[in-house]
Amino acid sequence: MSGHSKWSKIKHTKGVVDSKRGQLFSKLAKEITVACKHGGGDPGFNPRLRTILMKARAVNMPADNIDRAIKKGTGELPGITYEEATYEGYAHGGVALLVEVLTDSKNRTAAEIRAIFTKHGGHMAGANAVQHLFHRKGQILVAKEQILEDDLMALVLDAGAEDMIVHPDAYEITTEPHQFEEVHKALEGKGIKPQSAEVTQLPITPVPVPDEKSARAVLALIEALEENDDVQNVYSNYDIPDDVMERVTAAAA
Repeated sequence: MSGHSKWSKIKHTKGVVDSKRGQLFSKLAKEITVACKHGGGDPGFNPRLRTILMKARAVNMPADNIDRAIKKGTGELPGITYEEATYEGYAHGGVALLVEVLTDSKNRTAAEIRAIFTKHGGHMAGANAVQHLFHRKGQILVAKEQILEDDLMALVLDAGAEDMIVHPDAYEITTEPHQFEEVHKALEGKGIKPQSAEVTQLPITPVPVPDEKSARAVLALIEALEENDDVQNVYSNYDIPDDVMERVTAAAA
């Protein structure tokens, strides 16, 4: 995927996150609770919890919210039991989607996800129909004003990063999942606060979305899925050109 198209996707996603911060905190709390239920409340012994806490702190999730979520996971506070599931499908133009959920009713959530796909011109697919189109990677975004390119490149490669892409306003660092923590710690050690830091699903082969109509259809489906309270993450392999993304974003503002 080209750097500019990827950066447009990042900017679009960041805008969604900023406008729905309360919903984001609620979803992160679910992830924290489930991580603690399976691995305990001490991040020193729970790698999954450590990774989620990095993500939570990167978006300034309040400490009280984090503490409550941990206590629900460890049983110190009453909470709901959630199940994990992943749904796969396609948006307009053959864009692939992976939808990760945490739910207290798989039957209800599956029906809701299917209805969202249908309403927005997409369709669900069977297990493993889409998964192979993505690979799991650590992804860290750092604003350019924080550090010079050469200095950052040397720092993250020494810490075990796989690659670094330079975008107009930020650096995008990718790692293997098991190296994510080391790279993140190296940045923290230099006083660098990432714009975002998470282990995510990155597309292997992007699908071009060349026009505004198609872009609006794809983004509308993704945003409708993200609006669902049970949906934790939506991953896609769309590649929308910068100029198209800018027009779609401006029209939606």
